[in-house]
Amino acid sequence: MNNPDKIEIGVKYVGEGEPSYIVAEVGSNHNGDFQIAKELIGTAADAGADAIKFQVFSAEKHYSRNTPHHSGYNENLYNLIKKLEIPREWLADLKSYSDKKGILFFASPCDYEAVNQLEEIGVALHKIASFEIVDLELIRYVARKQKPLIVSTGLANMGEIEDAYRACLEVNNKNVIFLQCASSYPSSPDIMNLRAMETISKTFNVNTGLSDHTQDIHVSVASVAMGAKLIEKHFTLDKKMVGPDHSFATEPREFARMVKQIRDVESALGTGMKCGPSPSEMENFEKARRSIHAACDIPNGTEITKNMLITKRPGYGIRPKLIDIVIGRKSRIDIKEDRWITWEMI
Repeated sequence: MNNPDKIEIGVKYVGEGEPSYIVAEVGSNHNGDFQIAKELIGTAADAGADAIKFQVFSAEKHYSRNTPHHSGYNENLYNLIKKLEIPREWLADLKSYSDKKGILFFASPCDYEAVNQLEEIGVALHKIASFEIVDLELIRYVARKQKPLIVSTGLANMGEIEDAYRACLEVNNKNVIFLQCASSYPSSPDIMNLRAMETISKTFNVNTGLSDHTQDIHVSVASVAMGAKLIEKHFTLDKKMVGPDHSFATEPREFARMVKQIRDVESALGTGMKCGPSPSEMENFEKARRSIHAACDIPNGTEITKNMLITKRPGYGIRPKLIDIVIGRKSRIDIKEDRWITWEMI
């Protein structure tokens, strides 16, 4: 990928050379229970998340009551969303509790009042949900706050992504991170299109990442090797809880395993340079590589012929590629059969 500027989020940075920024997406998995919301914050922090995200919406401003029935849900979307609203009076306390737990709190504001309320409590960044990417006025309003902005791109084409980015640039905010996303709940791996992260990054010179709605953690982990700078994964206390997003969300132990695997992959990526063995490989470098050995006893003063030599392990002797230089030389000492041969011996 190209190398856009790093973006400061709280006390951390998102960008090239930085660990992937990992967001636990609560969404509506608080189930309208303040204690569940707090427990989600605490367990996400314990699981290694850098940030925790909620969604702040109002059914009245979110869906028309006349929205047709959605095949994925058993009830009218307006009524469903109404049940999932987060009480706005929670926000300050949830942020305060997140601060206490050492995890950054932010949200997806879905209306202007939500933006203002999140600004009032001092959030460090905002998120534009995939479905809102076409609401350029809302994007401009959020971007004017001059906070880093995460934008999910589920359902979007490159033109719509460009529109959203231009809306941010129009108000002098270039601190935008675009997330590749499939807006299907859950998403099957075959529609995730991880390579789109690189397409977006190269086209707009921005940092990119993944909003992952698949049912397991391996796609998120794989995205790190593809260059994801930020990963957002739905989070729940229990997949069996009632609610539309619990079943495909990750539980605390699963989320912690994902974080560990992501950090392992980051460590495994390395520098790309091939410079020989690492310190932990040195014993195998010495003992398991081949070198030139004596195939028979070679008395002192004997001219060495090819049939007197064999290459085998360990690698304490002369390198096999130099065997033609050894052939024709004379031994300086009695070399016993099966002994590796060093330059001092010939």
